[in-house]
Amino acid sequence: QVQLVESGGGLVQPGGSLRLSCVASTHTASRYAMAWFRQAPGEERVFAAGITQTGDLTYYEDSLKGRFTISRDNAKNTVYLQMNSLKPEDTAVYYCAAAHRVGNWDNEYEYWGQGTQVTVSS
Repeated sequence: QVQLVESGGGLVQPGGSLRLSCVASTHTASRYAMAWFRQAPGEERVFAAGITQTGDLTYYEDSLKGRFTISRDNAKNTVYLQMNSLKPEDTAVYYCAAAHRVGNWDNEYEYWGQGTQVTVSS
């Protein structure tokens, strides 16, 4: 069992930056590929970014490339999502998830955090 806890969300102005963190409850978290999903109000939860177990490969939803960066520190059991040049349409609840491989669909992931709210507004 892996418990995931996200933090770092909040209110930010358009053009600003935030860094989300996701801490896993176990040292075995390094066995899992990790991803960030997001769910905007009234919409389905969708894939934002993913990273392999060793961090050698990363994946992004096309519209986020160049603005978002996913990374991980296995010594700290932590995955990060650096979000730059934020736009109002990035407003969503952001979820951290763990799976045996990176996939684009939420039903491919075994473990989920509770989510953290990101609001981009002036």
